[in-house]
Amino acid sequence: MNREQSPEGEGTTPIVVHRAAGTGGRRVSIRARVAGLAHSDADLIEFLRRAGLPDAWELLDDPHWVDWQDGRPHDYGTD
Repeated sequence: MNREQSPEGEGTTPIVVHRAAGTGGRRVSIRARVAGLAHSDADLIEFLRRAGLPDAWELLDDPHWVDWQDGRPHDYGTD
């Protein structure tokens, strides 16, 4: 996946940050495949970099790219 690919028309956002786990952190899915458990934006960015999105910081607040489920964006339940 690269930044130029548009998520439009796919039916779902390509990146899903699921609700916070009871022990902290949020599971991240990229194109319906689990990428890992993020405890911070830095973790999330690393998962996206590995998936081919090196400029992912720009995408985190774009609802066409990232679906932050059941919680506030950038909150990983680790406080």
